[in-house]
Amino acid sequence: MKTLHDVPAPAKLNLFLHITGRRSDGYHLLQSVFMLIDWCDTLHFEKRADGVISREDLSVTLPAQDLITRAASLLQRHSGCSFGAHIAVDKQIPAQAGMGGGSSDAATCLLALNRLWNLNLDLATLEKLGLELGADVPFFLRGHNAWVEGVGERITPIDLPSAQFWVVKPPQGINTSEIFAHADLKRDTNAATISVFAAEPYDFGHNDLQPVAQALCTGVTQALQVLNTAGLKAKMTGSGSAVFAPCDANTLEISVPDGFLARRCSNMESHPLSGWASSES
Repeated sequence: MKTLHDVPAPAKLNLFLHITGRRSDGYHLLQSVFMLIDWCDTLHFEKRADGVISREDLSVTLPAQDLITRAASLLQRHSGCSFGAHIAVDKQIPAQAGMGGGSSDAATCLLALNRLWNLNLDLATLEKLGLELGADVPFFLRGHNAWVEGVGERITPIDLPSAQFWVVKPPQGINTSEIFAHADLKRDTNAATISVFAAEPYDFGHNDLQPVAQALCTGVTQALQVLNTAGLKAKMTGSGSAVFAPCDANTLEISVPDGFLARRCSNMESHPLSGWASSES
């Protein structure tokens, strides 16, 4: 195998995000549900014999040391692999949106190169590497919609009913660390249970980060208004700035201001690369 083409990296939405406390080391304790959606980046991999990791940006220009190249280099160092890779990236998931695009790209890179380089590393090993890259990477590696707790390390697979969503991203992005450091962030939401969530999965909870995000970024409020005006119940995903709302077949079009992105998405039962790494050690 010398190439892998059209390898997807799907985005996620946080159906809710509650901050239930804060540890002594400053990390926030959270509860959330991460849901995969069919808004995807697409990556293409070509094996190199010279050991070099190179990247080609097919759409958006990425930083020189983004999570994709960092993931490839980390896997190469860990495995002692002598091969390199040329990675072409069609970036469609917006940055600083709360949709996990960078983490998903990193997970797809680990899974694809594990196969392209014939490393045969198991999923647990890839998850440990992924955690070095970002807290959300293990979720994408596991490949299932999940109830997430703790600082993001406790991941419980859940099933969700098929649904469609409008996702709107304003032109501005938001710095995650600025939100979590903000004095006005609510950090004492009562803990919820999976059974209560499951009774109304698309009408449950709220996002504790949203009020602070709206104070820092007027585009979040504008995006919420776009969906609310269309008769949809909107909330922010992750640390923003993207917002979303479940919709039915009647809401086929929405109007957004110039510079805003809007896409109608479906959720995914599982990651397209689920099973690419063995669960056996």
